[in-house]
This record gives sequence, C-alpha cells and structure tokens, in this order.
Amino acid sequence: MAANSSASLAIEDVTLRYGGNNGVLAVDRVSFTVAPNEFTVIVGPSGCGKSSLLYLVAGLIELTGGRILVNDRAVDRPGPDRGMVFQGYTLFPWLTVSQNVEYGLKRKKIPSLERDVIVEQYLDAVGLYPFADHFPAQLSGGMKQRVAIARSLANDPEVLLMDEPFGALDSQTRGTMQKLLLKVWEQSQKTVLFVTHDIDEAILLGDRVIVMTARPGRIKADIRVDIPRPRSMDLVMEPEFIQLKRRILGLLHDEIDEEH
Repeated sequence: MAANSSASLAIEDVTLRYGGNNGVLAVDRVSFTVAPNEFTVIVGPSGCGKSSLLYLVAGLIELTGGRILVNDRAVDRPGPDRGMVFQGYTLFPWLTVSQNVEYGLKRKKIPSLERDVIVEQYLDAVGLYPFADHFPAQLSGGMKQRVAIARSLANDPEVLLMDEPFGALDSQTRGTMQKLLLKVWEQSQKTVLFVTHDIDEAILLGDRVIVMTARPGRIKADIRVDIPRPRSMDLVMEPEFIQLKRRILGLLHDEIDEEH
C-alpha cells in the first residue's frame, strides 16, 4: 500500500454546550494540534466529552465556540478529508463486504476499474479479500470492524477519526485488531485521532495520549509516548509501559475522585 498524504489538525479553544446558553457544558475551551502522520489518542472519564470532541472534528455536530482546522481549512460540516470509524460497525447489511468498501468511491464517481483496484487493495490490507462477497451478517465482530476500517481508508481521508472502534470486541480479537491497525497505519501514514477508555490500548497505539478532565471536558495532560515502534503486546510487561500507565491512571483517578 503506497503512503498517502495526511493533514495537520488544529483544535483551537473549542467549546460545546448542549441545549443552548443555559444547557450542559460538555467541552470547555479545548486546544491542541495533531501533526501530519501523528497517532493521537484521547482518554478521559466517562461523559467527559471525548467522543463529542471527535464528532466536532468530524463535522457531525456544531461547535458552540472556537474553531477546528484541517490543513488550515475550517471544519463546519462532514467532508471527505475526514474519515470516521465508530464503535458500532455501521455497515450496510444489504451490501457485500466489497460493496460496503466501494460505497464511498461510487459516491465520488471513481471509475469502476479504479474502484476495483482500491477495494482489492484495502481488503487485502485488512485480511478480508477472501470474504469480499460475504454479507455483514456472515462476519464476526472483528471482521465487521475490519470492513469499516477498510471502507474509511479506501476513501483516502487526510484524517482518520476513531471512536472506541474496538470497545465491543473480546480481548483476544481486540489485540488482533490493534496489531492490524498499527500495520495499516504504518503503511498509509494517516493522521489519526483515536478515542478509547483502555489505557493499555492508548499507550500501545499512540504517539501521544491526551487526558481529559471530567465534564466539562478540558485537557488535563498531554503525554508523549516515547516508546519505539514497532510495538507489540509484550510491551505491557515492560517497566516504561507500566510507569506510563500508572501515570495516566493516576490522572484519571484524580478526576473520578473529584467528581465524587
């Protein structure tokens, strides 16, 4: 798979309030940047606004304040420069695996022969080419999520947004998907913003981990993961991994304690 261009992402003083001026403040003046090709992970207590922040970057909900820029272009609606992978598989059940991956390409009016090449490329990348003619109901949860990742990457977004994409999977399948994602990311070199509640996952995948406070969500810490790549699951037993995990857990426990 050839490396693709990716984008810088800037989140500047972003605020989200649900229900008007007197409503619930979900995200409060959040600012950070993500460099091209960087894999940034967001963690935080439940209800802290981390998924809402991802939806704001996707253009699926409207900002209350601040701005979001992709390569200096303001985000105000969904667009092909951002691809979204949800926790639910969001596949079209009446389409085959290959048709699901092809869907966005058809909407972009990519010629048929070119579509076929792209679909084959990404199904091969996620190990699902032999299942191209299967329907989603015939697939396991992990396989469905592979299709969702392939579909998003096939559209060649500059930024890949992932909202707890492995949260519904069992631990063994989750580990397999993490390894697959790292492999595909290293090949495609996309800019990734990834939300998870799993600290091991955050450290294993991320170049950096942004820790958010309890609601309203603010940035509590921005931590660089200085662990060389490529990374494997064996890292969880290494002292540097354990030390970093302890630090992040301490920050999160402080937030939970303050809430109660």
